[in-house]
Amino acid sequence: MHRLLRLTLRNASQAGYCVKEISAGKNLPKNVIQPPLLAKSYSTEASLQKDPPTTDDKGFKGHDMLAPFTAGWHTSDLHPLVIEKSEGSYVYDTNGKKYLDSLAGLWCTALGGSEPRLVDAATKQLNILPFYHSFWNRTTKPSLDLAKELLEMFTATKMAKVFFTNSGSEANDSQVKLVWYYNNALGRPNKKKFIARAKSYHGSTLIAASLSGLPALHQNFDLPAPFILHTDCPHYWRYHLPGETEEEFSTRLANNLENLILKEGPETIAAFIAEPVMGAGGVIPPPATYFEKIQAVIKKYDILLIADEVICAFGRLGTMFGCDKYGIKPDLVSLAKALSSAYMPIGAVLISPKVNDVIYSQSNKLGSFSHGFTYSGHPVSCAVALEALKIYKERNILDQVNKIAPRFQEGVKAFSKSPIIGEIRGTGLILGTEFVDNKSPNDPFPSEWGVAAYFGAQCEKLGMLVRVAGDNIMMSPPFIMTLEEVDELIEIYGKALKSTEERVLELKSQKK
Repeated sequence: MHRLLRLTLRNASQAGYCVKEISAGKNLPKNVIQPPLLAKSYSTEASLQKDPPTTDDKGFKGHDMLAPFTAGWHTSDLHPLVIEKSEGSYVYDTNGKKYLDSLAGLWCTALGGSEPRLVDAATKQLNILPFYHSFWNRTTKPSLDLAKELLEMFTATKMAKVFFTNSGSEANDSQVKLVWYYNNALGRPNKKKFIARAKSYHGSTLIAASLSGLPALHQNFDLPAPFILHTDCPHYWRYHLPGETEEEFSTRLANNLENLILKEGPETIAAFIAEPVMGAGGVIPPPATYFEKIQAVIKKYDILLIADEVICAFGRLGTMFGCDKYGIKPDLVSLAKALSSAYMPIGAVLISPKVNDVIYSQSNKLGSFSHGFTYSGHPVSCAVALEALKIYKERNILDQVNKIAPRFQEGVKAFSKSPIIGEIRGTGLILGTEFVDNKSPNDPFPSEWGVAAYFGAQCEKLGMLVRVAGDNIMMSPPFIMTLEEVDELIEIYGKALKSTEERVLELKSQKK
């Protein structure tokens, strides 16, 4: 299959993506709504360039880096796409070729690639205090100021403290430790299990990958950890029953969640974690009344709610936080990505008074809250994040997002009638396209055809970068995109789609 796929992608153009078939149902309970076992995949991305991207005879093929989410043959057989410069909504490779960055890096460069105020904030802090830690009640002014600012910004429910990490993965790992610490302090040593959702993504560290409902993150890593459970993926188009409304679908999923809790024992379930809009699992907004019904269930059994806002926070959905859009009242929140517009690595955990009061008392009893990282609250990262939050406020970033989002959503969704598209879904500045045959969730294309990968390759050839995962492509452009740039995105999408439709017809004719 891999050989066929390589040939397909090389025929696409000078660039493309690899798709690796997986068993999507592995490690998930039998009663959970699961992706189809056939041809459902989770991909890595790589540029399949035939010619070296530099004037160096060797180029970078066979480079020395173990590349994240990348198959080994990519680095040994192919030249990587090496990005050298960024400017607004665009990035440039080492050949000088310009690409519209429709994914904002990895869902994160909200202010684009050349915001001088963020560069200045980093430079100024580097010149004053390039590093100091936050252990033992020693800290820095930028970290204190950023914590205060985040508590003021998050208004979905009151939060009491902020704990700083270096990424979303670290934030979600820390959530597990915080919840365990909390329940141990309350004398509930058995209340330790976490419920996440099929097709969710919460990071790639040991615990964050376990929380994630993507089997590719578990394969050969001996994951997920045994205390992690997965419940239904809330993807209405793919999993609703005939005649079932969104509200009825949400009711069924809430009932399934309650049944899982009762089966495991409510006294063993510590927390439920969810992204307001699922990101890497395919951009899946919640169906109507979903979070209202899910929250009622977990509240009934004294289960903490963790909102993973790593992708959604700071304006991506047209509201400052995803919790604002969907009426989510979390006990804990994970942040990263747009927190600094990705100019410096930083993540954060927001902690409610309910949880913080227990941590406060227990740390006094034990003599310390013994968790943290060398770079927790790094002064340069915090200074950049502070400046990013100032820019979001001063430029009224929500108005900007809501100005361009309708053009983005409507422009791309205008292609929904394509015979190779099953669904185009999204909200605000996040959008996913799922390719299927006969417009049915039950008719995937043969995985070796690499339909979404071919589409991604065409986009790259035409000067736009998208995210490919299985038969899905995803986009989450920078907030600073102009309407003209949105039109360019839509135009490239349309051209890539036409080429992909032609490729599918070709492959179908060969199959007969």
